[in-house]
Amino acid sequence: MKVIKLETVDSTNIYAKSHIENLCDRTIVHALRQSKGRGRFNRVWVDLGENNLFFSIILKPSKEFSSVCPNITQYASLSLCHVLEKYGVSPKIKWPNDVMIDGERKISGVLSETVMQGRELQGLVVGIGVNLNANKSDVENIPDRIVTALNLEIGKPVNMEVFLNEFLDEFFKNYDEFLKSGFQFIKNEYIKKSCFLNKDLKVQVLSEIKSGFAKGINDYGELLLQTENNKELVLNIGDIL
Repeated sequence: MKVIKLETVDSTNIYAKSHIENLCDRTIVHALRQSKGRGRFNRVWVDLGENNLFFSIILKPSKEFSSVCPNITQYASLSLCHVLEKYGVSPKIKWPNDVMIDGERKISGVLSETVMQGRELQGLVVGIGVNLNANKSDVENIPDRIVTALNLEIGKPVNMEVFLNEFLDEFFKNYDEFLKSGFQFIKNEYIKKSCFLNKDLKVQVLSEIKSGFAKGINDYGELLLQTENNKELVLNIGDIL
């Protein structure tokens, strides 16, 4: 595993995708600051300053895009939960990949992007942002969402390098088994960590909003919504509103 450290970058995902041909499997791109970080659906990831984590993992599991590839974000979010629990907080997952504290305050997001050349998979780029150290006033000024940082939750600063190493150890500990078994390898624990099931939800799917009761997660990590007319919607992308 190789770690590339950058002072400033537009986005670790952008950097990783543009250099992916020359980057080995399991390379980590870690930046102290990023100016154009983003999440799903091109949402801006707010940079709360140095000592917060912005990094991307380059993965090259095969030359083909397999059924397990879309679930990498869910595997990463569960790995984040395991590390956060070591700090004494209670993380939950908002489908598919946001990590929340007590199901309310967002502390981390994961964005996985696929790089293809024709039909050949060049690699997956898994971008992760974790709020580790921030001022209370800064997180309170972020619009449209409730955000937190780990130092605010535990009352003391967090060592960024230690946290990154803890995450990488956790992520790669069962990564090979996850590739073999797919989402079913983490399904039960992912469901236990969820904060969205058994609730009425509105989910933005591209330009549409789907509504229904969140009845479960299937073996592929897809969200199952039961509509008012008892139809079942199977969502593999979307953003819970």
